[in-house]
Amino acid sequence: MPSDLNPNIYYEDREDASKQLIDMLPSELFEKNETVVIGISEEGVYFADQIATAMDVQMDILLTEPIYAPNNPELAIAMVSETEEVVIHKALTDAFAINEDYVYGEAHRKYEEEVLTYVYKYRKGTEMVPLRGKYVVLVDECIETGLTMMVALKSAIARGAKNIYIATPILDQTVYQNFLSVCDGIFCPHKIQDYISIEYYYKAYERSDFEEIQSIVKAQAGKYKVEKTKEK
Repeated sequence: MPSDLNPNIYYEDREDASKQLIDMLPSELFEKNETVVIGISEEGVYFADQIATAMDVQMDILLTEPIYAPNNPELAIAMVSETEEVVIHKALTDAFAINEDYVYGEAHRKYEEEVLTYVYKYRKGTEMVPLRGKYVVLVDECIETGLTMMVALKSAIARGAKNIYIATPILDQTVYQNFLSVCDGIFCPHKIQDYISIEYYYKAYERSDFEEIQSIVKAQAGKYKVEKTKEK
């Protein structure tokens, strides 16, 4: 663990975080079953790529977009995925008297205007890899409120995943407890209280740019195509 004046710094950088995370994973379980690693956000793609490469399994990205409160453009009240699944933060919508018609209307708009745009940018419009009957590892850079992860779980279930696991370097302790009953396993080196921001837990945290994410997704897709060709 990195030593620093800030006792909450757990990682040197993303490479250190991915190594600590990979060390926790039951690689034999995933290697002997047909497994897909899914980055559930743009920042989660780096970690998903590292895990998939270490275990020599397939990897893809699940694209999502937040839905914000009508009077607060920074408050995410729901999430929509590229599979058109929607998850609502019920406590927030109730607290601010936001009706579901607004949420689903915004979800449809976000899906049409933003999610599909990202699907084209990262995968040239093709669907994500099949998940039916497979072991699925959902990966993100961190889990704070759990909205993104919950819509990813819902999407994986809808696409017929056999078993679903969660992997992340940083996880809020309260969210951890909430997810224990809805997935088959959670892997996280550091569960924390009162999440602040991702940079707070690293000596140096480098964010991915579009080119890096696109390159990872393209390389992983290309590797899978080569393997399928060899099988034939």
